[in-house]
Amino acid sequence: MAPWTGLWGARAGAGAGAYRGTPVVVKMENPNWSISEISPEDAEDEDFLSPPRLIQCLGSFYITVKRIKPRLKSPALPDAEDPDAGYYPMVLVQIPMCNEKEVYQQSIAAVCNLDWPRSNFLVQVLDDSDDPTTQSLIREEVAKWQQTGARILYRHRVLRDGYKAGNLKSAMACSYVKDYEFVAIFDADFQPNPDFLKRTVPHFKDNDELGLVQARWSFVNKDENLLTRLQNINLCFHFEVEQQVNGVFLNFFGFNGTAGVWRIKALEESGGWMERTTVEDMDIAVRAHLHGWKFIFLNDVECQCELPESYEAYRKQQHRWHSGPMQLFRLCIPDIIKSKISVWKKFNLIFLFFLLRKLILPFYSFTLFCIILPMTMFVPEAELPDWVVCYIPALMSLLNILPSPKSFPFIIPYLLFENTMSVTKFNAMISGLFQLGSAYEWVVTKKSGRSSEGDLISLGAAPPRELRHHPKTGWEALMVLKEQPSPKKEGKKQQKKHNRIYKKELALSLLLLTAAARSLLTKQGIHFYFLLFQGISFLLVGLDLIGEQDRSRLIADEKPEGGRLGAVRKNSYGPTCSVADPCYQKQKMSNGKELAWYVVARCPGRYMAGNLGATAGDHIIT
Repeated sequence: MAPWTGLWGARAGAGAGAYRGTPVVVKMENPNWSISEISPEDAEDEDFLSPPRLIQCLGSFYITVKRIKPRLKSPALPDAEDPDAGYYPMVLVQIPMCNEKEVYQQSIAAVCNLDWPRSNFLVQVLDDSDDPTTQSLIREEVAKWQQTGARILYRHRVLRDGYKAGNLKSAMACSYVKDYEFVAIFDADFQPNPDFLKRTVPHFKDNDELGLVQARWSFVNKDENLLTRLQNINLCFHFEVEQQVNGVFLNFFGFNGTAGVWRIKALEESGGWMERTTVEDMDIAVRAHLHGWKFIFLNDVECQCELPESYEAYRKQQHRWHSGPMQLFRLCIPDIIKSKISVWKKFNLIFLFFLLRKLILPFYSFTLFCIILPMTMFVPEAELPDWVVCYIPALMSLLNILPSPKSFPFIIPYLLFENTMSVTKFNAMISGLFQLGSAYEWVVTKKSGRSSEGDLISLGAAPPRELRHHPKTGWEALMVLKEQPSPKKEGKKQQKKHNRIYKKELALSLLLLTAAARSLLTKQGIHFYFLLFQGISFLLVGLDLIGEQDRSRLIADEKPEGGRLGAVRKNSYGPTCSVADPCYQKQKMSNGKELAWYVVARCPGRYMAGNLGATAGDHIIT
């Protein structure tokens, strides 16, 4: 699931760091070399990094003031279950997943509760898991929803080639797909609202040139830690500005890989899903654009999902999102040149969509802030003006943060972190461009299983094995729990998982901190503060001290008053249920904290109570 931009944009993850500063000229002088500021005349020709971002922001402002948004060409759907009463075409809904047992239940439940005539949509659960336990759990969940009358199928590939693209391609080859006109795609951690299809599919009516309707993402864990807050800034700008501006003025943008509805005819005419890169979503979007299909972005239709909470997961995601486009660029450049689209659209694809944001910007950001700037501290003749180091980066960061004003206090950490991420992005760009070994690495982003903003489930240690998916009632399950021996206080110590060490980031932190010390000794003013904080930023990332550690968190839950769980809060998956059994027992965890286990009755859906959750078929709230 990768968010991409079209006009004048960097990918959402590139952020302000890719635009910071202004070009400098390196002059070779014998015997010394120096870096000097470009003259205003030269800068006007060569400083192409800031205007694109400013133009996008002005476009977004214009859209907001004029209240421009895609309009339906036909009247809205009537609120009726009768397919003959309105426009209810046949829709295929696909949920590709791979070893994502933390989130499969909530995504399947959300899709099965879509407000659409049941006879007119079919759900495909495309499970590529290689873990037999996960396969079994997902099969059971699908079978449960089949018993409720939902039209849902479970598919598991024997030959798992092509990652997500191969999974989707295999599913589209099914014989019954010819009966459907549209296909909606949701990644395993996405939870569409019940009215999702009613707000997206009607845009296709009487609009035969429309190939894709894309919704924006919202994030259930955006305030979980500093890392998720910084990601939220980038992605808010991506959807609010980049995707919206490109959709309104170009009718083209990069498919985000999920939370979108495709016309199946557009997919077929564009060649279908291809496994040739790790960015299958960008690949199909470019090919559809070359075939003349138009796209619509709906900024007011949201689909909940998760952000990576650990730096390792985020780093791997960003590597894939930045190496894949360079793989694709090598493959599709001949098709772009030979296509019949206008010269302007070819220029947009080649220079703005690919070269600027995926090749030039990562190289520019990495070399200027990680190499050239610290090296100037060791060369007395080298000079960089303060506005290159601070003012322009601050302005670009401010523009990035405008769509999420509540994140304004994080503008400085955001600026520093984006510079730090330039190492990963630059490395990914090089590996994709030259097809190095890591270019085709595909790692499923780790999920934590968040459900909704109001009901965040903090996962503790796993419940006793005897009680996982226990078929007994709540009181009977409690008896099983009581029969289990109590955990010993002095057991084997849990093996600690040490933080990862990132050598490249640590090496650059040493360079930057050394340059900061040199700057302090030579009294170079504002350069010292920038180098100091940027060096500290690299150090924190190099020691893996940003974001959640890649392990389950152990949270001690307090005993409810009177030992009762009380009313369970309702979420979007079913009616409110009340659980008041005084079933309660504490166990000591390996970290010394107490974890409360509550046994609850069988529930028809997924419910939460504070930090506790009850899942259909389960009797233990974890």
